[in-house]
Amino acid sequence: MSPTPSAGMSARRTALIGGLMVATGPLSLTLYSPALPTIVADFGTTDTAGKLTLTVYFAAFALAQLICGPLSDRYGRRAVGMVFFAIYVLGSLIAAAAPSLEMLFIGRFVQGFGVSAGVALSRAMVRDQFIGSEAIRILTLVSLILTITPAIAPTLGSVILLLGSWHFMFVVMAGFGLAILALLATGARETLPEDKRVKLRLRTILANYRALLVAPDFVVPSLLLGLAFAGFHAFTAILPFIFIDDLGLTPFQFAMIMLAQTASFILGSLAAGSLSTRLGSAGLMAVALSLFGLSGLIFGLLPRLFDTSIVAIMAPVGLWTIGLAFLTPSATTAAMAGFGSIAGAAGALTGFFQVGGGFAGSLAAGALFPTARAALTIQLPFVALLILAVAWAERRRKSRQ
Repeated sequence: MSPTPSAGMSARRTALIGGLMVATGPLSLTLYSPALPTIVADFGTTDTAGKLTLTVYFAAFALAQLICGPLSDRYGRRAVGMVFFAIYVLGSLIAAAAPSLEMLFIGRFVQGFGVSAGVALSRAMVRDQFIGSEAIRILTLVSLILTITPAIAPTLGSVILLLGSWHFMFVVMAGFGLAILALLATGARETLPEDKRVKLRLRTILANYRALLVAPDFVVPSLLLGLAFAGFHAFTAILPFIFIDDLGLTPFQFAMIMLAQTASFILGSLAAGSLSTRLGSAGLMAVALSLFGLSGLIFGLLPRLFDTSIVAIMAPVGLWTIGLAFLTPSATTAAMAGFGSIAGAAGALTGFFQVGGGFAGSLAAGALFPTARAALTIQLPFVALLILAVAWAERRRKSRQ
């Protein structure tokens, strides 16, 4: 299906703008992750408190999507995106000037609130204009664009640490947010026509969310997204402490190792894009589920058997990341397929599941286990098992219909 005349955005432009909007969220994690041990040392706090700066960010990110989506259904994607990214810039500047851990928490919360627009609005912009395999291809391209900024962000973060303070990392984030604002102002076109907008009423918003939450065709792929990202963000929070604190690597060495994760995502995105027409959404999900299962098994075994091996940790990380590249576009398309009239709410709620999963995963990794390695070898296999259990239950449900 081609873009509607009223929308007037090509698939390439939609993917580029959507990809850069979504990339802001991972930028705020990957640029910042090499600095976590340094921040802990500078503020004289604990590893758990340092990880909570990620948790606060995720909490705001997840909850704000539930606000952003309905606002975009009422006022349009472009205007709401500009307001939320202005909030993100403000949060970045607060964090850059933070003299204390408490002020850093505030900055991270405001950042998370503003950056929520990236996930919710990019998906709504795609759903406004495209369906089916074309939507999967665009979302796959969005995911591929998503990897470009995070690919260089840990290295850039490490260079910033070598040259100066971690505070400058947040100045870079503010600059990226300003670039997104300029792109929305000059390059984006509104994808939601006036005649398709819905009034902003609390009763309608709650009814829309209720309709989504009682629809298995929406909930199951969204739940799979949430669990997959719970695992991803769990090891995002864990790995700096394992590699830098436990194994004694420098932040720059850590950044170099994490390029393997980025390469895995690029490989997975390219493979998913080329196979999307042949396998369809169900086939892509089946590949993803197999990869999550294998990754969970390896997480439970290799880091225990080879406790000083980088490969023993990065091998399951790579498999999980490839699985994520296969799952994200197919599950997102499946979840939003039947809800075009409330695409903003549907995009927001899929984002809530996704980022809420990241919030839960990072919180559990920091609070429930005595060490980062224990979290890696217990939590990740458990999450993989949950993913397979949800998929198995859904298969049984459909077989009874």
